Order: sequence, then C-alpha cells, then structure tokens
Amino acid sequence: MSLTHVELDEANAFVAARHRHHPPVVGHKFSLGAVKDGELVGVVIVGRPVARLRDDGATLEVTRLCTNGAKNACSFLYGAAARACFALGYKRIGTYTMPDEGGASLRASGWKMIAETPGRAWKHTDGARNNAHPLGTKWLWEVTR
Repeated sequence: MSLTHVELDEANAFVAARHRHHPPVVGHKFSLGAVKDGELVGVVIVGRPVARLRDDGATLEVTRLCTNGAKNACSFLYGAAARACFALGYKRIGTYTMPDEGGASLRASGWKMIAETPGRAWKHTDGARNNAHPLGTKWLWEVTR
C-alpha cells in the first residue's frame, strides 16, 4: 500500500459513495489516500476539531476516514494522518468513533481512547439545531506528540 495526496473533492466523492453514516465534509486542512495496485482504496480527511474546546490551534481532527474494505487501510491511514499532523507542527490529533466500531485500527496505529462523550445536536449561529449526524455515545481517540 502507498500513500498519496488527495484533493478534497476526490476524498469527498469517495466518502459520498462509501461511508456508512456520514456525508462529505465542507472543509479540511489536508486529505490523504491509500493506493493499492493502482486503485484508491481509502481516504482520510483531516481538519480543525469540531468541538470548540479542542480547537486550540495545536490540534487537528480526522473528520472522515473511509475505505473500500482493503485490509489494513484504516490503520495505514490513521498512522499517516498522525505523522502528517506532527510534520506540520501540530501537537495532537484526535477522532471520534462509535462504540460498535471497536477501534482496532486506531489501537494498531498507536492511538489511545481518552474519553467517552455523549452525542448531541449542536446549534448554528442562527439558533437552528443540526441533528444530521449520529447522536449516540462516541469514543474520543487521540495521539499526542
């Protein structure tokens, strides 16, 4: 498997076609792809943290990770995202998973589960609620430098 830079449009198209429970993202800091036998088999999209308290200028977040099921693609992309984050001068990178996802790929690439968080809706600046994402409990994973 090899790593490649992926533009946001291409990463979002991959997510739109294959992600189980999330739509494409609006923005990012960078996106990477996993390539096997000349085929894009997975993408990771990294951006600013969604939670305001984690958006401290030293932290990035994996906002989407999606594969076609290729073996080891998830752990390959989680590890590459962390290395790229640190190479850019950031101090930590996090992501959220749902409890039924287990986290084996995260553990395999050196991430640690640091918290369990309640899922909830959030408000836009105009006061409208956003409930377009899973609202159940989530696990927060992190790697620090």
